[in-house]
Amino acid sequence: MKIKKLSMIKQILISMVIGIIAGILLGENARSLKIIGDIFLRLIQMSVVILIMGAVIEAVGNLDTKDLGRLGIKMIFWFMFFTTIAATIGIGLGLLLKPGAGVLFEASGPVVEQPTQELSQIIVDFFPTNIINSMASGNMIQVIVFAVLFGTTLSTLREKNMTNMILDWVKDLNVVIINMISKIMVIAPIGIGALLAYTTGTMGIGVILPLMKFLIVFGIGTIIHLFISVIFTAIYCKTSPIRIARKLTNMTVMAFTTTSSAVTLPIKMKDSETKLGVSSRISNLVNPLAMTLNSNGLSMFLTLACITVAQIYKIEIDIPSIIKIVTLSTLACLGTVVVPGGGLVALAIVMPSIGLPLEGIVLISGIDWFSGMFRTVLNVDTDALISMLMAKDTKELNYDILNSD
Repeated sequence: MKIKKLSMIKQILISMVIGIIAGILLGENARSLKIIGDIFLRLIQMSVVILIMGAVIEAVGNLDTKDLGRLGIKMIFWFMFFTTIAATIGIGLGLLLKPGAGVLFEASGPVVEQPTQELSQIIVDFFPTNIINSMASGNMIQVIVFAVLFGTTLSTLREKNMTNMILDWVKDLNVVIINMISKIMVIAPIGIGALLAYTTGTMGIGVILPLMKFLIVFGIGTIIHLFISVIFTAIYCKTSPIRIARKLTNMTVMAFTTTSSAVTLPIKMKDSETKLGVSSRISNLVNPLAMTLNSNGLSMFLTLACITVAQIYKIEIDIPSIIKIVTLSTLACLGTVVVPGGGLVALAIVMPSIGLPLEGIVLISGIDWFSGMFRTVLNVDTDALISMLMAKDTKELNYDILNSD
């Protein structure tokens, strides 16, 4: 009798259950399992910078220079459109459901105040002085700036009928990197199960009880945003929202369990092409850029966290402050770290700017890993939807693939 092989998504779901049970049973002893999860994350993350750089260079290098400007404007529009909606939903739910009301929780320790950067310095920091250093430090936005300029130069040379040897080499490198990551993903269920066992065993459910309401509201916001985004995309692309939602399942589970947009990137790019019908040209251009520039989950997290902290400390938030929170939360998403824990870095930038106590970060940090699940799902799924919108705009959406079951 032939045993049917379980799909990757089923393997991960089973490993999640086993990991949580193991964490409850082992308690602090589950700490030793963290090394397995850390190794898995490192194996994925070690090639993310090269994957992003290669994908952007290939995508931009294959474009005509006149198309690059047109596509860039459309991308930025869709990024800002969905990110602003996410920030607005976070503010609205925070004011309506009041997750910080009645929460009594003392700061567990001092928080080192982060120096507030001027807007001009933030913009200057988008541009690298040493691309090797940018790659080594994982500064994604600097890597992308270099990749866009490099790809644009290759595109210009290609239009002049000069050699495509470098562009061909980049394409070959991308194939190798993607295949390497596919091999690493075989151990994803083991790595994810180990991480969940460690988290459950060392932190337990007690860490999330004081701010359970925040997590519930964040979960509601995530569902609302995804519902709106999927319906909008289905209408825009003239297809079934149920079909889109079903084809997002794989990347959704990966995003939820790893809490990392970077780790989920290879799955997102593959499913965008093989399930959602997005052309490889658009997928290679949009998905890596969106990972850094389109952080809907982070935007909602920042606005909701600011409102929650303000309610905990009984600080009044007026209309100008609300506008400032939405604006800063949208801009703070640019170039944010795309690995677990990046949300607290952005929070340390936004909260001082609107006069909230930095001690509030301690409260949020206790549940950062759990809120990261919702953040990453929202980031990843919306990225894929934007790639569909871009493919529709450029007539590169394969409806045979999209409408297949």
